[in-house]
Amino acid sequence: MASVPTLEDLGDIRGKTVLVRTDFNVPMSGADDARVITDDFRIRAALPTINFLLDGGAKVICASHLGRPNGEPTAKYSMQPVRERLQQLAPGVVLLENLRFNPGEEKYDPEFVKQLVEGVDMYVDDAFGAAHRDHASIVGPPKTLPSAAGRLLQREVEILGGMREKPARPFVAVLGGSKVSDKLAVIKVLQERVDALIIGGGMCFTFLAAKGYPVGDSLCEPDYIETCRQLMEGNVPIHLPEDIVGLDADGVYATFGVRLPNGAKGLDIGPGSAAAFTDIIMDARTVFWNGPMGMFEDPRFAAGTRTVAQAVADTKAFTVVGGGDSAAALAQFKLDDEVDHVSTGGGASLEFLELGDLPGLAALRGAPNVK
Repeated sequence: MASVPTLEDLGDIRGKTVLVRTDFNVPMSGADDARVITDDFRIRAALPTINFLLDGGAKVICASHLGRPNGEPTAKYSMQPVRERLQQLAPGVVLLENLRFNPGEEKYDPEFVKQLVEGVDMYVDDAFGAAHRDHASIVGPPKTLPSAAGRLLQREVEILGGMREKPARPFVAVLGGSKVSDKLAVIKVLQERVDALIIGGGMCFTFLAAKGYPVGDSLCEPDYIETCRQLMEGNVPIHLPEDIVGLDADGVYATFGVRLPNGAKGLDIGPGSAAAFTDIIMDARTVFWNGPMGMFEDPRFAAGTRTVAQAVADTKAFTVVGGGDSAAALAQFKLDDEVDHVSTGGGASLEFLELGDLPGLAALRGAPNVK
């Protein structure tokens, strides 16, 4: 994969107006007309790029999406709370209204691209979490403007690219989350690169079913059982839970083996599985984790994810956590400062590992300033 242009490749930025595509899709709470930011990490993460541009004498205009307003302006998804916080952190920086208020953003409407780049001299993409989207603000501006990756995007490409191409071994991938269908492609790619795969979360039950175990009322995708069986016949070992925590047919908390009775629902890996997974993680030299081991938002079913998170924090391996729910779990357990890299894009990190490129990265490499 070719490298992306960096901020230094923009040349002299003094007096230039620079549009920065940021990912300010921050968590918020409160009434629609009185929303409050609950975590400003994504805003602070953009400051190295913003400050580089400001220090170089540029005028900075930021643009971001927030939530899923489906092309309709709504108070719930207004950027105003983000704008106020950004002014505190980087006074004078302009923040446009939610890009997804315009249906042209997600539809990649050329007319919307023209609106975005009007009066703009340069473009910087610092939104790795949206770099896998073929959206107007991601792939449109580099067609006409000198463009570069921001510091955040540049770091994501360097770290994930290095892990994809030349990981220190043993390389262990830990995958969780709800559906195996969402991660089939990346599992197949990882099998070609890792030394071991650990699978937990709701997606493990389709694999357990493929081994002939009854899974009760647990989340299972019957259409993918045969695919999972074929994956387990590959050369790379796939480690599955050996015990499960969940609810029995009467809705009572219970611990099971790998054979769940009728009506039972698995909602977390059990303590034996968590210990076994920890041993594998501790022996690794590179670890990639994407997806929780269970319904960690519920304290009854958080132990498996907490134990895996602690192992990822404690191992001497180079550790990368692939954004999304995994990053949320790390933050919940106050371990986010204990890993080497927390990606700002869950889906983007998986797609990058799968394909080695993303639409946003390819767009930057095609910019007029790239030779």
